[in-house]
Amino acid sequence: MTDEPLIDEPRIKAAAQIERAALDPGKRPVVRAFFDEATHTVSYVVHCPETRRAAILDSVLDYEAAAGRSDTRSADAIASYIENENITVDWLLETHVHADHLSAAPYFQETLGGRVGICREIVQVQRIFATVFNVGPDFACDGSEFDHLFADGDTFRIGNLEGIALYVPGHTPADMAFVIGDAAFVGDTLFMPDYGTARVDFPGGDARQLYRSIRRLLSLPGETRLFLCHDYKAPGRDVYAWETTVAAQKAGNIHVHDGVSEEAFVALRTARDATLPVPKLIVPAIQVNMRGGRLPPPEDNGVRYLKIPLNTL
Repeated sequence: MTDEPLIDEPRIKAAAQIERAALDPGKRPVVRAFFDEATHTVSYVVHCPETRRAAILDSVLDYEAAAGRSDTRSADAIASYIENENITVDWLLETHVHADHLSAAPYFQETLGGRVGICREIVQVQRIFATVFNVGPDFACDGSEFDHLFADGDTFRIGNLEGIALYVPGHTPADMAFVIGDAAFVGDTLFMPDYGTARVDFPGGDARQLYRSIRRLLSLPGETRLFLCHDYKAPGRDVYAWETTVAAQKAGNIHVHDGVSEEAFVALRTARDATLPVPKLIVPAIQVNMRGGRLPPPEDNGVRYLKIPLNTL
């Protein structure tokens, strides 16, 4: 007796949702991208064309590391768009705990409302970095800093739009792609085809997991719109880009196009990661983002502090 292959029900549900949206414009989200060149991050406002309910994904809080000061210029540009378009925010979604920028989710929650959601495996990331930053016993490492923890296959709604969460670990242990209508917001799993894929050398990263997560995403319908969290301009390309399709990735991604084996990808990704510098904002970003975008609590003098672990990262 042989084992039957596992049926990936969440992916099948996502594929069916994408196909339905392709036939019904009312099920296709309106997507507005906001690019922060300082961190090469793309944030998105995704809204239902019929109800004007929305989600904000992977928002950016501006941060000047040398001065230790935060600013809301980038967030205010998004807020202005939302006000001008008469949009109501239901969700503030994070594809993962970012290492390259601070999240503006709490700022948006205070000013616009919405629930902050992330992958339920955030607890793994919190446990790892609670030790790195020695945060103390008051930090629970249970994801309670977020309003909703998504499991693989969880569904949600933005107005009349259907959404489904797909677990895609590898870059970190807690990466989640959000498929909304015919659009998939894939975080740092993939970059544009001419740039490749995300690094896996952070604590908890895994090249084999990333390969399998990417192949899962690339088994969605070819017309699926993929929206990426970063762009760094591939050599020879003069403009930033962050939207592509499953078909384009399968045909041309320089790291994981069709025909690239898992072993070849792991070797390539491992070699490339060994040459990459540590992200400039990793120390403040992770301390803040593992708290749902909130700054560490103030000390007895009323000042909030970020720690720098020496010779650790």
